[in-house]
Amino acid sequence: GPVLFRLATVLAALGRRGEAQFAIEEAVVIYRRLAEYNPTAFLPDLTMALNNLSINLGEVGRRDEALAAIEEAVTMYRQLVETNPAAYLPDLAGSLNNLSVRLAEVGDRRRALVVIEEATQLRRQLADANPAAFLPDLASSLNNLSATLRDAGQRAEALAAIEEATTIYRRLAEYNPTAYRQQLDRAVGRMAELQS
Repeated sequence: GPVLFRLATVLAALGRRGEAQFAIEEAVVIYRRLAEYNPTAFLPDLTMALNNLSINLGEVGRRDEALAAIEEAVTMYRQLVETNPAAYLPDLAGSLNNLSVRLAEVGDRRRALVVIEEATQLRRQLADANPAAFLPDLASSLNNLSATLRDAGQRAEALAAIEEATTIYRRLAEYNPTAYRQQLDRAVGRMAELQS
């Protein structure tokens, strides 16, 4: 399981997507079997593998399979949050963010909006408690929220979301320009489009 998971990450970084896809699919199969026997130990690994599988499937255009994988991951993260919110709430928020993207890709904009609003709300709570750790995630979800609102024809709300994301990216770029300048520039560009 862990070896295949690491291998998939390395292969993806090398651009060997087909092999990376095979490795992550194998990891999901193995973790699924292990989680049947010991959910406490292996459900978190299975859930993370499903999340990454969804990302990989989305990148190669297998949208329905990507959606199914992330929906399963979100369901599992909700279960994990019930038992240990501190450990798994960030993962749930991240998976909801990914689910919103997958839903938008298959044209379910209404549900995509509901899901990205939940992800943004969770990430706002996390950032309020620990800004250093979670402000970048909040900005990312606000960015996605803005795009989803724009696609739904809610330009004023979309503008408010991207303005908030831009404010956060400005703050982050002050301390780490290398990491956040590009995101700031993109957010400023999106804000200008919505203001025009």
